Amino acid sequence: MKKALKSLIVAGIFLTLPLFSLAQTPPHPNGGQAPGSGNTPVGGGAPLGSGLIVLLSLGAGYGLKKVYKVNRKKIM
Repeated sequence: MKKALKSLIVAGIFLTLPLFSLAQTPPHPNGGQAPGSGNTPVGGGAPLGSGLIVLLSLGAGYGLKKVYKVNRKKIM
């Protein structure tokens, strides 16, 4: 019983630790200015298009490879 209680306490500590151990607060968008008055949009300026396309194409290629291997084994 004591061992289960110890492991439950340790698991609880490890699960709640990330909630309280943030390194720093995130910066305000546009450097603290009003929305729309800076060069960056309110949501940030992260480029999503090219990286997303690359990841989707690599995932599709990997899936097609797996399907091809399974179908090739069924034929033989």
